Amino acid sequence: MSTLDALDRAIILATQAGLPLVSEPYRAVAETVGATPDAVKARLERMHQEGVIRRIGAVPNHYALGYRANGMSVWDVPDEAIDELGERIGAFPFVSHCYHRPRHLPHWPYNLFAMLHAKTREEVEAQAGLIAEALGDADRGHLILYSTRILKKTGLRLNA
Repeated sequence: MSTLDALDRAIILATQAGLPLVSEPYRAVAETVGATPDAVKARLERMHQEGVIRRIGAVPNHYALGYRANGMSVWDVPDEAIDELGERIGAFPFVSHCYHRPRHLPHWPYNLFAMLHAKTREEVEAQAGLIAEALGDADRGHLILYSTRILKKTGLRLNA
């Protein structure tokens, strides 16, 4: 990984709260940091490839969009198949993220987590039903843990 120069830091500072909500966000960032839009895009892409930036994408506020029955579904699946099963679950369009977590036996047997978003709990439960159907015998038990409050979602922030 390369070190960040002054322009990289300026781009991070200008985008760490999100890209500007304008028709040409890279141009707006470029004007802020004194570069061209192509230079901003190239720097962001390089930092992404080097792992400085994890991803560039939209982070929707599901609650504001009317998706108020958000639930983390947790699944007890065979460890030896978890990668394949995680890929299968993560491919569902209603799963925003899916990941492996360690079990904490004897109280917590769940090792696969998948976040579900819907407007009602009935919809979330129907989504979990589709996942259970896709898992078949690999579903050795699951729960849905519904969100009860919204936490602030931000990554690491640099100081100016």
